[in-house]
Amino acid sequence: MNKQDLISAVAETSGLSKSDATKAVEGVFESISAALKKGDEVRLVGFGTFSVSQRKASTGRNPRTGETMTIKASAQPKFKAGKGLKDSVN
Repeated sequence: MNKQDLISAVAETSGLSKSDATKAVEGVFESISAALKKGDEVRLVGFGTFSVSQRKASTGRNPRTGETMTIKASAQPKFKAGKGLKDSVN
């Protein structure tokens, strides 16, 4: 399922028009992104938790040249599925 499929499914199940469903889906994505950018955690009970973890700087190798290089520290978004989502898949 891609983003357009999700928008169509939301429009169909909620009775919204496609343009309203697009706004709703985009709004959810933007809200989650904004919360994660601030360092907050987003918990959707029964679905899962979005969070940010900090990855330390490390050294690695360029696979083409074998040259050692530094990999910068970065923030990585993570998602942990909740019990309801796990149960619905199994």
